Amino acid sequence: MFESLARPLTVVAHDAGAANHIFAWLGGEQARLCLAGPAQTLWQLHIKKSMQSQAFEFDSIQRLNFPQTHFEQNELATALIGAATVITGTGWESNLEHDARKIARENGIHTIAVIDHWTNYEDRFIRNGEQIFPDEIWVSDSYAVEIAKSVFPTVRVVQHPNAYLAGLVAEVEFLQLNDSSMGNERVLYVLEPIRHLWGEHDQLGEFLALDYFMENFKHVAISEDAQIRLRPHPSDPIGKYDAWLLRQANPRLTLDRSSSLAEALGWSTVVVGCQTYAMVLAIACGRTVISSIPDWAPPCVLPHMEIIKMGDVCSF
Repeated sequence: MFESLARPLTVVAHDAGAANHIFAWLGGEQARLCLAGPAQTLWQLHIKKSMQSQAFEFDSIQRLNFPQTHFEQNELATALIGAATVITGTGWESNLEHDARKIARENGIHTIAVIDHWTNYEDRFIRNGEQIFPDEIWVSDSYAVEIAKSVFPTVRVVQHPNAYLAGLVAEVEFLQLNDSSMGNERVLYVLEPIRHLWGEHDQLGEFLALDYFMENFKHVAISEDAQIRLRPHPSDPIGKYDAWLLRQANPRLTLDRSSSLAEALGWSTVVVGCQTYAMVLAIACGRTVISSIPDWAPPCVLPHMEIIKMGDVCSF
């Protein structure tokens, strides 16, 4: 997929979603990397997994050569000097990726933006009223192709195989074979920041959904004896859910301490969340997947029919 791209190649990423796809596609390609935030942490984990990947095989981590040059966030302009192609994420947590596309446009550098979800496509390319679209958009499924072509009729949209999903599924399957804790119902709740208020509520949506889940999980056939682990989103600050957990006073409800999402999914039998991409990965891993968005909140935007909607079940 990189054969036709002009070189040198620079990758700029901050948020976790697109970074996971880019790293899985990148493999051993020669590139300059300008990473920050969750993407920087994920890159280190990506390298670590690659070095430990002899026990199972999937293309995205089999290449143990990483010929990348690294730049800090404040070295973005330097990372783009002489570049012919720039691949960026499209996250919300930083202006880094937007700034990269802006500098690239000003210098005639071809830009590719990776979209990893199914919401707010146009807003991803606007900062402080400034709108900068890329030359190409890369996605990894047919749902996203349809949305992107509708929202960006003049931008080339390309679908590539979901190497990140394939790699994670292979890793989860390997971990399942080595899991000795089978038998009990194990619920992994994958958290995410909710950036819009729901109705007149002033509490963050992620906490409203958590409360709704705890009040209604029996309606979706989850046992009272189930173990429940909360897995924070990569962008969540440390300790964000500590006070909420303390108020629950439930010994079966704990914070997930797994070293990776694959390890957490390998432990689980059921996966619950609002509308995070981790739920899509869970579907591919054969888990029962439930959206905890209440019936009075905006509906789950994930287009996958396999997801059980608590709001629909509990509204009857």
